[in-house]
Amino acid sequence: MKSYKIHFSDRVFVLSFLSGALLLAISMVAQFYSSIYATNVSSGHVTDIVLSNTKAYDLDGTFIWGTVILFFVALLVGMSRPNYLPFMMKSIAIFTIIRSIFVSLTHIGPFIDRIEIRSVIFADRFWETIFVGNDLFFSGHTGIPFLLALIFWHNKPLRFLFLGFSVMFAIVVLLGHLHYSIDVLAAYFITYTIFIMCKYLFEKDWQLFLKK
Repeated sequence: MKSYKIHFSDRVFVLSFLSGALLLAISMVAQFYSSIYATNVSSGHVTDIVLSNTKAYDLDGTFIWGTVILFFVALLVGMSRPNYLPFMMKSIAIFTIIRSIFVSLTHIGPFIDRIEIRSVIFADRFWETIFVGNDLFFSGHTGIPFLLALIFWHNKPLRFLFLGFSVMFAIVVLLGHLHYSIDVLAAYFITYTIFIMCKYLFEKDWQLFLKK
């Protein structure tokens, strides 16, 4: 609590925190509309070296609860130290905005036997569109935990925790035929580039993040 009091008494930190929260909110709206657009203009499915040679497995429970658990783990880690929050929020926001652009440019339809994700958790149209829409390229479920792993690379337990989430989601979305293999593979390369970009775009926040 003392750390929170010190940081939130600092005007510069408060402005950085608020700008990060605003950017994150904007990114969620961008993802919502890009997903709707991609769904409305999507074409047919295409063949895939992995999906065309495997059957679809009903892993919606793992997909849904894995998403919920990842959200709360990331939230708890971020809130454990207030200096983590600005860079985390801004990085995730930039990731989401860039992904929304990619989604808007790519209109390939979902694979023909993709499993259906149904859950009361995502019953609301806004959250359902964001988390289980037809926004395919690139995989956010693979990329977000990998981004968190890169952010916490200096912390070995957290690094491997988030890498584990990323690998798990990569396997789940492929076995469930929720994403094409290119969506998953590209996520790692694009996410790394986004992380490097964020370190330069938000250099002061990154330096604050690294402070002990």
